[in-house]
Amino acid sequence: MQTLSFPLFTPSLSFPINPHSPFPSLTHLSSLTEPYATARRSIPLQASASDSAFASSSTIAVDNSDADDSTAFVIRARSRIGLLQVITRVFKVLGLTVDRATVEFEGDFFVKKFFVTDSHGNKIEDSDSLERIKRALAEAIGGDGDGMVSVTRPAVANSGVVVRRSGLVDGVGERRAKAERMFTLMDGFLKNDPLSLQKDILNHVEYTVARSRFNFDDFEAYQALSHSVRDRLIERWHDTHSYFKRTKPKRLYFLSLEFLMGRSLSNSVINLGIQDQYAEALSQLGFEFEVLAEQEGDAALGNGGLARLSACQMDSLATLDYPAWGYGLRYEYGLFRQVIVDGFQHEQPDYWLNFGNPWEIERIHVTYEVKFYGTVEEVDMNGEKQRVWVPGETVEAVAYDNPIPGYGTRNTLNLRLWAAKPSNKFDLEAYNTGDYINSVVNRQRAETISNVLYPDDRNHQGKELRLKQQYFFVSASLQDIIRRFKEAHNNFDELPDKVALHLNDTHPSLSIAEIMRILVDEEHLGWNKAWDIACKVFSFTTHTVVAEGLEKIPVDLLGSLLPRHLEILYEINFNFMEELKKKIGLDYNRLSRMSIVEEGAVKNIRMANLAIVGSHIVNGVSKLHLDTLKMTTFKDFYELWPEKFQFKTNGVTQRRWIVVSNPSLCALISKWLGTEAWIRNADLLTGLRDHVDNPNFHQEWKMVKRINKMRLAEYIEAMSGVKVSLDAMFDVQVKRIHEYKRQFLNILGIIHRYDCLKNMDKNDRRKVVPRVCIIGGKAAPGYEIAKKIIKLCHSVAEKINNDADIGDLLKLVFIPDYNVSVAELVIPGADLSQHLSTAGHEASGTGSMKFLMNGCLLLATADGSTVEIIEEIGSDNLFLFGAKVQEVAELREKGSTLKVPLQFARVLRMVRDGYFGYKEYFKSLCDTVEIGKDFYLLGADFGSYLEAQAAADKAFVEPEKWIKMSILSVAGSGRFSSDRTIQEYAERTWKIVPSRCPL
Repeated sequence: MQTLSFPLFTPSLSFPINPHSPFPSLTHLSSLTEPYATARRSIPLQASASDSAFASSSTIAVDNSDADDSTAFVIRARSRIGLLQVITRVFKVLGLTVDRATVEFEGDFFVKKFFVTDSHGNKIEDSDSLERIKRALAEAIGGDGDGMVSVTRPAVANSGVVVRRSGLVDGVGERRAKAERMFTLMDGFLKNDPLSLQKDILNHVEYTVARSRFNFDDFEAYQALSHSVRDRLIERWHDTHSYFKRTKPKRLYFLSLEFLMGRSLSNSVINLGIQDQYAEALSQLGFEFEVLAEQEGDAALGNGGLARLSACQMDSLATLDYPAWGYGLRYEYGLFRQVIVDGFQHEQPDYWLNFGNPWEIERIHVTYEVKFYGTVEEVDMNGEKQRVWVPGETVEAVAYDNPIPGYGTRNTLNLRLWAAKPSNKFDLEAYNTGDYINSVVNRQRAETISNVLYPDDRNHQGKELRLKQQYFFVSASLQDIIRRFKEAHNNFDELPDKVALHLNDTHPSLSIAEIMRILVDEEHLGWNKAWDIACKVFSFTTHTVVAEGLEKIPVDLLGSLLPRHLEILYEINFNFMEELKKKIGLDYNRLSRMSIVEEGAVKNIRMANLAIVGSHIVNGVSKLHLDTLKMTTFKDFYELWPEKFQFKTNGVTQRRWIVVSNPSLCALISKWLGTEAWIRNADLLTGLRDHVDNPNFHQEWKMVKRINKMRLAEYIEAMSGVKVSLDAMFDVQVKRIHEYKRQFLNILGIIHRYDCLKNMDKNDRRKVVPRVCIIGGKAAPGYEIAKKIIKLCHSVAEKINNDADIGDLLKLVFIPDYNVSVAELVIPGADLSQHLSTAGHEASGTGSMKFLMNGCLLLATADGSTVEIIEEIGSDNLFLFGAKVQEVAELREKGSTLKVPLQFARVLRMVRDGYFGYKEYFKSLCDTVEIGKDFYLLGADFGSYLEAQAAADKAFVEPEKWIKMSILSVAGSGRFSSDRTIQEYAERTWKIVPSRCPL
């Protein structure tokens, strides 16, 4: 027997970490991921006799007596090329250092002894840690972790050395040899060292972007970089879904018409754990990562809080290892681009796909027919009458997949978006008959379905297109889900145990009718059985507060476009009404209110009622929102089914809103907490309270805020030409423009401030806290009052910003085309954030959570999630104003007898009298807040609003107090992480459990 002793061929195998992070401990090995792993998956083929001999002869043992300063791992296995590198990489993944190693040969076998220490240079003596290491080694070479190595055990993928399965190859001979060669060619993960990253980027420059590697610009470098990152996402993505397919967990399918994803590059490399490596690789090539990241456009697939919430929830689902899919639409143009001309909003198409989307994968082989119009016929089938839908139009739904990586895990989920294409068979018929023009028209009509987010539905064509969008999305998604279920199961009784379908607001509510059509018409289940299954799989989250905002679809339109679904909806409603009569009797008023079908001059289908009747859980998005649902919006349903109603307060992901958007604050938090674990567990942010009085911490906190204000000030100057002072309070209100969000109140407050400054002498002005007031948001194209608010903001800004008497004491800036990327700049730089909705009108309000996480103080009404924010950080750490929910109705009843402050009447008169120009144009806007017409109570809340503003001024001139409030805001923000929201949904609603791709 020959024995060789050698030094390890790499200078260090210790796991690379952030210098401010604690070294990974062996007690947490199962949670580690390895961005540097290069060993791919060794695939066990059909076990042969020689395989069995290998299994019976290969072992992994631990010897702690052989050396005083290290632990010996003794591995006996059949010799094969590359196995030494595989084993050493396992130790590297686990954060261990190999001091020395020996090899002894016994014929075809070797015995390798590795002398290993932990990250602190100590022996490893904890039995659990030793078992984890043995399991990792066993999986790397095809074993079961119990000392015996077995190639027939289904090994699984992970971040370091993982196992790729075939399951498709059996037998011997040429077929087996081909399979072995294929898997040998793919036996390594892409490397993540700077040199390897550079090679990948340059390869994509030349072979994907088709540019010379010696001559390419920033945008082409961004495209190559993105494809390089996507390659690494795809590796994890395949492993994740292979693991789900093998283990068959219950899966969540998250149905949402909106996903406001923002940019993907920075978020992806951070979640993959390779941002520093990419930055170094690009730097050596002469590029800056931050510059290339700015080349990416926003994926414009949503509008406002609901869409951004969906994106945060997908991030949390991936990070927390839940088996889930997201489904949505791939809008060609998405939400409009907002262009401001002379202070007026103009809408332009957002051609966000003009230069391609490197993050998506077109699945041309994943297509489904979606049907519209036609008739319903009755046919005999096996002696029974069966309703059959004969469609009049068919389009194709084509899948576009977008990988969603988790942080600190290999799990990478899928967001599948559908695009509409013309049906091939209709195209062929048109071309065969020479009707080329009709073929082109059919293509255009089909593609229109997924062209625009929320088409204008003020006319019949717009309503029809919106309904087409909703059903197209629902039909394609459910066909895909049912197909996946049937691949692994042959009994629909198992569907509720394997599938959870979540309706994100009422837009996907047609899913309930569609799944009944599939189960009854196509799978031939009985009605009662199908309905029982449907009610068990669906859950519903409503984001609406007032009943007037609930979605309705005209019966005539639904009957024309989806005739079979209207029949099904009538049947669902009939059965529900009959059941309801047994419980509440013939209370016709209540029966009418609860009916899915609304009678009247125009007969409608109430989509919210359908979603409640067909779901086993109905969710509000804050505690206050649930109270509103129970007491007013869905009072009748709550009294019937109190057990159905729950709330899960919305949350936002700290990975996007701190780690990506505010890296300086991220580093500061990690430094003072002594860990980066808060990025996965936001509850750890409470540890900042231990340092709230530390002057060194205060100084660093202040510096971080100033850096972020500098970035924002530079953006403001570049965008508007307005230079702002960094010493001023940056006062921000950014959200969709709407009367209930009360941007008009903010502008009237700014006018009051300006009026006061104009009437002060110079000595008094020196005592005033300087303000930079920042407003941003889009108005719906048909919402005239909201557009007038935008114009008023610009008119007031023009007056103030050009007033030499005022100077830097007051500036007003409107940020056009506000989106996720702009938010990532604005939110970290804000000192004060305003959330002014009339109490009882905001369901949750995730914007306040993003500002809270970034240490921005809130000036807000007690509405939506603000009530819970108060519970978490205390009312002393924010500025509250305005009527409470229970007071709003009483104030409205006072009507014209309601008294308003003189200051309110004065500033409103300034607008009415044309002080800011456009006297006639603003008349209708002023009319909305006149006494007796002021539905959103701007006048009633104005005095309280000015008091809150004065309190903010007072606090701002005491820097230590302000910084302390800022720190406590971040420390209390962990409760508002979307990770907590998703965990509550998983445990209480969806009944799914984590399914983590193991080492």
